[in-house]
Amino acid sequence: MALLCRRPIAIGHSRAPCHTCGVQARRNVTSGSPFEPSIGFSRAVRVGDRVLVSGTGPIWPDGSCPTDPGEQARRCFEIISTALGDAGTDLSAVIRTRMYLTDPAAADAVSAVHGELFEDVHPAATMVIVAGLLDTRWKVEIEAEALIASSAP
Repeated sequence: MALLCRRPIAIGHSRAPCHTCGVQARRNVTSGSPFEPSIGFSRAVRVGDRVLVSGTGPIWPDGSCPTDPGEQARRCFEIISTALGDAGTDLSAVIRTRMYLTDPAAADAVSAVHGELFEDVHPAATMVIVAGLLDTRWKVEIEAEALIASSAP
């Protein structure tokens, strides 16, 4: 696996693959979230065969948000699935999920959606209860990591 170059971009090193030090190309994926420009993040980042999807809240393009925690989880995974698609993969490549809940009572509903979507994948998963999320309507926020399989065994 190639290592990421530590040379600052200001020195003239781009984010393109570096043949000198083995840096792999980096591709940022945006989703149109209103928080992307204000916070300065990407919905997902792909470097080589890894895709990291940022914490994803259950928001619709019009700014609305479902109230049911299971529906919120499903919406988060829809956004994650789109980001993975834009990065060249899908939910079947997910190797890890992190689910942040504001209420332990939401665990069963969120778990049911996770279990449905990943019944054949079984990624490593973490579910944590937190004091709050960025939007007070959110009962769940989800992160995902995917590894794109190479053709090599």
